[in-house]
Amino acid sequence: MTTGPQADAAISIITGVLHRIAPEIDLTTLDPDEDLAEACDLDSMAFLSLVEGVSAIVDREIPERDFPRITTLSTFASHLRAGPPAGSGR
Repeated sequence: MTTGPQADAAISIITGVLHRIAPEIDLTTLDPDEDLAEACDLDSMAFLSLVEGVSAIVDREIPERDFPRITTLSTFASHLRAGPPAGSGR
């Protein structure tokens, strides 16, 4: 995973929201390349809450079609750093 200020900020946003929806998760042991739903025991509603929470903070919609590409902390952070898709109007 690429590190740096943008990566750190994206990871901080994701883990902050994750902590709010599942405070029992030990984020210090979370492998950035491990499936978030599996590692954190998130059901589909909790995962949706995670995506919506992150989306609200970054002020950018994350469409459901992107969910298969944001399954790990690494891929989610990369998705955020990539910005909105071309032609999205944002």
